[in-house]
Amino acid sequence: MPRPSEPGSAPDGRPRRRFPMWLAILAATASGALLAVQSRINGELGRQLNDGYTAAAISFGSGLVILLIVLCVWKPGRVGLGRVARALRPNELGERELKPWMLLGGLAGAFFVASQGLTAAVLGVALFTVAIVAGQTISGMVLDRVGLAPGGHRPLTADRLIGSLLALAAVVWAVSAQLGGDVPFWMLIMPLIAGALAAWQQAVNGQVRAAAASAQSATLINFIVGSAALITIALVRNAVLGWPAEFPAEPWLYIGGAIGCLLIAVQTVLVKVTGVLLLGLATVSGQLVAALLLDLSVPGQAVAFSTIGGTLVALIAVVVASGWLNSWRRATTA
Repeated sequence: MPRPSEPGSAPDGRPRRRFPMWLAILAATASGALLAVQSRINGELGRQLNDGYTAAAISFGSGLVILLIVLCVWKPGRVGLGRVARALRPNELGERELKPWMLLGGLAGAFFVASQGLTAAVLGVALFTVAIVAGQTISGMVLDRVGLAPGGHRPLTADRLIGSLLALAAVVWAVSAQLGGDVPFWMLIMPLIAGALAAWQQAVNGQVRAAAASAQSATLINFIVGSAALITIALVRNAVLGWPAEFPAEPWLYIGGAIGCLLIAVQTVLVKVTGVLLLGLATVSGQLVAALLLDLSVPGQAVAFSTIGGTLVALIAVVVASGWLNSWRRATTA
């Protein structure tokens, strides 16, 4: 009977249905829209607290509480944790199905959320996205090339390379009107690194999900690791510098963790279908579309032509990188 982690079988050994690429890209784009919302929420919480570390710890910690509650009533999640424990044990040859360092994806998530709390409110979501996508796109190409994601090695085809370059150009064009401000250099570098680590996080979380045969188990492990890091940092920092004077009363500022639970769960499922690079490109497109719609929904808010044009180019980049053009060309010439 096939193991639960085998790509072609479900936990009960039945053949696993293939997830359609178009649906995976659509879901990834939707998750990108949610990511833009989360960045704005966590950035505003960090600004009101004047403490990005505490804001990040609140976001990750609240997500962990939600997942622990779900674990109490969701048996497949508990079973998945047992599968992960078995996958970490070496076999008679000393080999492990799952390497221990693959459980550390939550550290990358913690760094990402910390960068939201420390820089997003100052940079703005658009400029924050520029730095994120640059790091995520470059890292995604490398990780797909080495085959770290559960889908295995994905060659760097012309479509994927052109799509990546188009995506980078699209994001820079979309926010070109906002790049003239005086922004501290470290605020650009931090989200750049966070984007590169986010691609790695998607890859290793996908490996954990494959071993657990449960997105909930993989997401919980991610939040345990990330919460431990962020809460420790916040406690040490606030013991030295003092806690925030008061916490904002607006409930919407505390839903970043719930959004994060959904995002990580979706990404751990999709990365096996799309690969790291295409998942990142689709996510960025969702971020840009969400930012554009938010701007258009505000009365009197001017939307630059570069923002609209950059968003459209980013969507074209996803189509190119996905290989749809080649598939259509082959279908029409057959």
